[in-house]
Amino acid sequence: MAAEFVPVDPFDLVIFGGTGDLARRKLLPALYHRDADNQFSEDSRILAVSRQDMDDAGYVAWVREVLEAHLPEALDEDVFARFEKRLCHIQLDVDDADGWQAFAERFADNGERICTFYLATAPFLFGKIAAGIADAGLSDAPNRIVLEKPVGHDTESAREINDAVGSRFDESRIYRIDHYLGKETVQNLIALRFGNSLFEPVWGRQAVDNVQITVAESLGVDERFDFYESTGALRDMVQNHMLQLLCLTAMEPPASMNHDDVRNEKIKVLRSLKPIAPGNVRKTTARGQYGAGMVDGEAVPAYGAADPEQQAPAEEAEAETFVAIKAEIDNWRWQGVPFYLRTGKRMARKSSQIVFEFKPVPHSIFGDEPLQPNRLVLRLQPEEGVEMSIMTKEPGPGGFRMRSLPLNLSFSQAFEVAYPDAYERLLMEVLRGNPALFMRRDEVEAGWAWVDRILEAWRMEQVEAQEYMAGSWGPTDAFVLLDRDGRRWYEG
Repeated sequence: MAAEFVPVDPFDLVIFGGTGDLARRKLLPALYHRDADNQFSEDSRILAVSRQDMDDAGYVAWVREVLEAHLPEALDEDVFARFEKRLCHIQLDVDDADGWQAFAERFADNGERICTFYLATAPFLFGKIAAGIADAGLSDAPNRIVLEKPVGHDTESAREINDAVGSRFDESRIYRIDHYLGKETVQNLIALRFGNSLFEPVWGRQAVDNVQITVAESLGVDERFDFYESTGALRDMVQNHMLQLLCLTAMEPPASMNHDDVRNEKIKVLRSLKPIAPGNVRKTTARGQYGAGMVDGEAVPAYGAADPEQQAPAEEAEAETFVAIKAEIDNWRWQGVPFYLRTGKRMARKSSQIVFEFKPVPHSIFGDEPLQPNRLVLRLQPEEGVEMSIMTKEPGPGGFRMRSLPLNLSFSQAFEVAYPDAYERLLMEVLRGNPALFMRRDEVEAGWAWVDRILEAWRMEQVEAQEYMAGSWGPTDAFVLLDRDGRRWYEG
């Protein structure tokens, strides 16, 4: 099966934080891959903005080193020869008015190219950068701006950022990125639900017992300790990634695939989430922090510790690296169906999945033969695919023995093509001006409002992070959370 990669119109992509971690690990490799598939016109440009004293030639040399370090394949010299001609570097201190004047001059000859400004910086700079772009005369339509997550650290700061950026760019030209929305399986969740008549009749309280959403990482916090200590897993993962997955899982059928039709249904889910208050926060959440342990056969230190020999954090670290939540949606479709959310660092393995566990059959005709519940599993990583477990008879004589077996769809095996990763897809959607896979302002603020209630409840009830061993599936409280309901986490 041949992939069809549709070229995008000529563009200027301006990356603020163009020498930062996100640019190194994700953005530059993604842009290189899209250029390799001939999606860029000859005159399209990629301009990196940073405070480093670096000319264009120095930046090209730096990008070569970055790609050689982060690409899974060897650098293609022919592709890079084309790619390097697009690369420019602009030295800029966002507090320097003269610097913004020089910045504006770099776009005097951009012709008909649409400018897209990607803010891969700290959120507190978003408003200041948007103002600088506007003062440079570059914020008018059709130019657009991309905000990397997180947008703020609570509802109030999110509103301040949205107000500041919104005063310079129309909402229709603000793209708030969450790379989970670009994953192939997340896209297929919509296709699975609304492109097949099989699932809609059982998509709700009549047939679903519970839904589990897991985003587990085997990596630790490492050099991101300072960021994590001021943020924690609830702000870092739940407010954006987890809630977006929850919305796509639980939303009603949109009128069309129009971006506002889809986002209108997602906001309804967020507004239907039952608040978690101090009185029930200990029964509906679990908070954890990883200690020392073994991951992939290697000894790893505790959160905040300097080395594997140090069993306790190097300082009084308070942030959670693990969160589990029992979320409930107060609406007609999902009333009484718990959504269990779980995310953590230094878990047993890297795994992201959405699991629908269906209700048991009303009566078993097979005597003492145990029956496992049917499950629909959407795997997001490490290998994207869809799996449906069903009960079947084991072959052979000697009795009627039942066994649960999976019907498995692996995207890598079913499609003989390497599909773009999440950042590749989302960058192309920005350049095309399609906001369907991006968050609207009201989504961001509604998500923060729900998360803020949990943070406040933790504070009032003095809920501290419970230590769990690195390489495990989290703290004891996370298992008690489901055991209290007579359920358990699916680890398949």
